[in-house]
Amino acid sequence: MSETIITVQGKFSAFYPAERATVSVSVHREAAKREPAFAGALAASTTVRESIVALHDPAAGPVTWWASDSIQVWTEKPWNNEGKQLPLVYHARIGFTVKFSDFEALARWIEAVSATDSVSVGSIAWALTDARRTGVTAEVRSRAVKDAVAKASVYAQSIGLGTVTAVAIADPGMLGDQVHGQSLTDAGSMRAMKASGGSEPELSLKPEDIEVSAVVDARFVAR
Repeated sequence: MSETIITVQGKFSAFYPAERATVSVSVHREAAKREPAFAGALAASTTVRESIVALHDPAAGPVTWWASDSIQVWTEKPWNNEGKQLPLVYHARIGFTVKFSDFEALARWIEAVSATDSVSVGSIAWALTDARRTGVTAEVRSRAVKDAVAKASVYAQSIGLGTVTAVAIADPGMLGDQVHGQSLTDAGSMRAMKASGGSEPELSLKPEDIEVSAVVDARFVAR
């Protein structure tokens, strides 16, 4: 009975609702002298820190984790539009990274801290919990392998052969073939909008689902 080697790449993607949001916030003050810049940044950061601590509960949330960078202080000599160098300016910045499990609470918190002088809100990264990611990763990888089996079976049938038997399964590129790809990826994005209802508009955050994808290379013997 003749045998044919079939090498294929299996893929599978699935989307899952985001479960965590990590937001970056920074406090930045500048002044003509170092002391006022430092003191101003420290005072504003105390307000931000207190608002985080009030919401922090590792188990129940809405803030499950947070961290604060060391304060950064630097100087610059700016130039005006006439090409003249201006007096020295001192800068002070303190950064925060905060992880939320409740997105409505996150939106309310962003509105509150944004009203604090010298505070700016940066990027928001959406993610799954570690436990959820472990579970969906196993499922997605399993489905990618099944896709490889189905693809190899179609190839075998198209040349008049029957069953296929796997002889190698690996992450992309590890079988020595010129096939490239990523074995596992996940991505998420964020949409923010102002709601029109009520007397005061409120910030509403709607995360896109997290895409988890897997790619595997597989080699089969078809008989």
